[in-house]
Amino acid sequence: MTENIAGLILAGGASRRMGGGDKSLMSLTGKRLIDHVIERLKPQVGKIAISANCDPELLADTSLPVLPDAPPAGRGPLAGILAGLEWAAAEGEASHLVTVAADTPFFPLDLVARLRAADPEAAIVLASSGGRQHPVFGLWPVEVKNALGDWLRNDNPLKVAAFVESRKNASCSFDDDGAFFNINTPQDLAEAEKRLVAQ
Repeated sequence: MTENIAGLILAGGASRRMGGGDKSLMSLTGKRLIDHVIERLKPQVGKIAISANCDPELLADTSLPVLPDAPPAGRGPLAGILAGLEWAAAEGEASHLVTVAADTPFFPLDLVARLRAADPEAAIVLASSGGRQHPVFGLWPVEVKNALGDWLRNDNPLKVAAFVESRKNASCSFDDDGAFFNINTPQDLAEAEKRLVAQ
């Protein structure tokens, strides 16, 4: 665990391909999907918050801060990351924020350590595997929050990669592409059930 790195679970998606509702609250082997993600992230960071726009009471049993996006709505993961950076800065202990997706229950158990070691000179480090970047799995210096706030206020592109490319950045490659398997459809949920049962 790295005490000076905070963790943020991005759970603000619309879950359209899952038929609507809050995907992170769906059951996976008897536990909610978000609970699997919390368990995986908790040993790797000092503290955790959840980026979500649902009723925070739905996540009250996690005892974690629930951070809604600042208006206007519909700005995607960058708005959640900004809320996480502002939270981490207010906590006053974290130098960096690691972001993970709430629908990816198999992400690496050494994610944070690997991202931290990837390039000490980089402002932002994103995970990659199988030749693909995973933009919501990243290490963000807390001090980048002002630049991200300006980016969103000035109507720049809302893709995470667009903002990252505007800053000094690096990529951290992971060998196991399956570690970033994310659940978008009922079929994906069934596949994740099979994987967990087989472990």
